Order: sequence, then structure tokens, then C-alpha cells
Amino acid sequence: MEELESKIAEWRSFVRHDSTVDGLDVEELEDHLRSQIADLTAVGLATDEAFLVAVKRLGRLDELSRAFAHEHGGRLWRQLVTSDRGEQRETDSRWLEALVFAVAAALTVQVALLAAGFPGKESWWLLRNASLLVLPFLAGYFARQRRLCLRRSLLTAVPFVIAAVVINIYPYVEGGSTELLVAAHLPVVLWLVVAYPYMGGGVRSHERRMDFIRFTGEWFIYYVLIALGGGVLLALTALILEPTGADVERIVEWVLPSGAAGAVIVAAWLVESKQRVVENMAPVLTMLFTPLFAVMLAGAAVVYAVTGLGGAFDRELLGVFDALLVVVLGLVLYGMSARDPSASSSWMDRIQLVAVASALVLDVVVLGAMIARVGDLGFTPNRTAALGLNLVLLVNLAGTAWLSIRFITGHRTFHRLERWQTTYMPAFALWAATVVVILPPLFAFA
Repeated sequence: MEELESKIAEWRSFVRHDSTVDGLDVEELEDHLRSQIADLTAVGLATDEAFLVAVKRLGRLDELSRAFAHEHGGRLWRQLVTSDRGEQRETDSRWLEALVFAVAAALTVQVALLAAGFPGKESWWLLRNASLLVLPFLAGYFARQRRLCLRRSLLTAVPFVIAAVVINIYPYVEGGSTELLVAAHLPVVLWLVVAYPYMGGGVRSHERRMDFIRFTGEWFIYYVLIALGGGVLLALTALILEPTGADVERIVEWVLPSGAAGAVIVAAWLVESKQRVVENMAPVLTMLFTPLFAVMLAGAAVVYAVTGLGGAFDRELLGVFDALLVVVLGLVLYGMSARDPSASSSWMDRIQLVAVASALVLDVVVLGAMIARVGDLGFTPNRTAALGLNLVLLVNLAGTAWLSIRFITGHRTFHRLERWQTTYMPAFALWAATVVVILPPLFAFA
């Protein structure tokens, strides 16, 4: 069975590299392939023979594409059989849809700023609702792109409605720890809610979950590039308007939030439309940053483990290490999503294992320091949230390290490592939701 899964993973990687094939189509093709293999093994063929015959029966990708284009009009498969003019119309239509959602998100942020009396006074309401002002539009954009039915569209909306009600009826102590924790963790919950429309409602599919992980990494790259470009544009605008006596600072205060909101949807559109560009960037970025982080983490793990400096951690340093561990996990996931799952282990896999193992050591040191602080000073909202996050990261890193060792030594396929990450995704959403919903009343909203 391991060998068969490895062959299917190799086939899936080949199919995915076709620029006209999206994640949903790969899933449907894989269902056909597995069905053929099951039928062939049932009549006595060995799994190797069944796989080869099943691939042969599927036929050439372009022939399948024509059949899919006939059955699923309006999807990317139609690009193979329509004229360049039709392809251009479809691209323009997708861009216009993205623009509508981006403008809607930007306008919603402007209305919220006016309602909160920005910038005249500080509004905690605006802070904790920031992600609710933008991410529903991203979910709506994907619901539109995936042509979700009414039932699935309503299912997409339900978590946003529940989140809006819950975080706004809680009687927070203004500026308290629980309110800040809600503002920090709610975007994580809602981002994983966006996964539902992105995956077309197929939340149980490991392949689609990995597609969403891949999308998240690619979206982050585009968003950073847009932010850098926007920063340069604002700086040049300020220099140009300075001689006119215009209140440049006030203009930036109003433009920046709406620009940041609209860029969320624009970055998603870029990922959908320019996938081949980021696919070429991903391996380069992974090859560049993984060794750097591995060296830094390994050095820090040795220093803190040998010298016992972990006992001297203060709250700020603990926060820095938590952020570092999250970044390392993101780098690992991004590296996995950019990797050919059918390829054998390489030196980059070993370097990634060093990074994961070092992060695991640091996580244990941080956990020890946190438990010591809780023993001395008791539980607080911040300590509870940080402790829970580190436990969730500990389990993930430990599983990743173990499966990486098994893969490098040839006892497991890379497919199992992918499955571990996609299966573990809901754990992060569950913990973030716990912080948003349960922690505030547990600590009297302080």
C-alpha cells in the first residue's frame, strides 16, 4: 500500500504541474484513477500492474481536459479548448470579480473607521473586529470562484456570523489581555474558515488541504510584495504632496487601512492567476531560507539547552520564541508544499530536519520556562494562550521530526509526512477558537 500511495503521489505531482489543472480537478482525476485501480486489483492484478493499466486507461491529459471542459463549463479546463479571445474574457472576468470584492472590503474598512471615530480616538472595538471586516470578502470571493451551491455558501457564512456575535457581546475590560488575545487569534480562526470555500467544500480531502497550505504560502509572498510596493507608493506620494501643504499624515492614516484590506483579495487573485510564477519562486525561497533558519535554530538550541538560560526567559523573550516557532512551522509547511512528493530524500530534507529538531528543543525549553512561571505566578490569559500554543506546536514538531526521520531513512514515503500536516491543520484552528471563545469568560474578560 505504501508503494502504491507513492506512485499515486508521483502521478498527482505530474498532473498538478499542468498550468490548466487546479486542485479540484486533480482530486477528481485521482478519484477516477483509484476507482480504476480498485476494479483492476479486484480481478486479480497486482497493484503495480493495476496502477500502470489505470493510468493508461485515463488517457492523455488533453483528451481528459476536453471531456472535463464539456462537463464543467467555466472552469480552467476550458482554456484548452477555447480561443485566446475567450481565455482573455475569462481572465478579465476573474479580475473584475476580484476587484469588486477588494473594493467592497476597502469600503467596509472605511465605514468602520468612521464609525469608530478614527483617528481621533482609540477604538478597541475596531481592533478586535479587524479580521471580520476583510476575511468574509475573501471567503465570498472563493465561494464565487468555486461556484459553491447555496447550502455551502451559507455554511461558509455561519462561522463569520457566530464570530461576530460572540466577540461583540463579551463585556471585555477595555484594553485587557483577553481582548488583545481575541484580536490576535481571531484572524487565525477565520483564515482557516476561508479554507472551506477555497477547497470547494471538500474539507476531508488531504490533497485540497495541502493546496490550501500551498495557497497560504504563495498568498503571503504576494501580499508582502504588494505591501512593499504600496509603501514605496505612499512614500513617493508624501514627498510629492509635501510642498502643497497637504496633511500627508492624515491621508496615509485613511488610505493605508483600506489598501491593506483590498490587498488581501488582490493577493489571492494573483495566486489564482499566476500560479506558475510562484511555483518557480517557492523552491528558491525554500532553498535560501531553510539552511539559514536551521543554522540559527541549531545554534540557539545548543546555547539555551547547555547554559540553562531558558529559566531566565521573561515574557517578551517568550513571545519572541513563540513567533519564531510559528515562522519555522510556516517555513516547513511552505517547503513541503513546494516539494515534489515523488522525489526521494535529499540534503534539503536533512537540513529541514535539523531546523525542525532544533525548533523542537527550543519549544521544550520554552515550555519549561512557561511552566515554571505559571508555578510561581499562576495562570493569566497570556500565559494560558502561550502555553496552549506551545503544546500544539510541540505535538506538530515532534510528529514532523519523527516522520522526517522515517522518510529520510527510507521507511516511509513523503506522502505520510504530508498527511500528518494536513490532518493536524484543524488543531491550530481549534486552539485559536478556544482562545477567542473560552478564554475571555474563563478569566472574567480581564
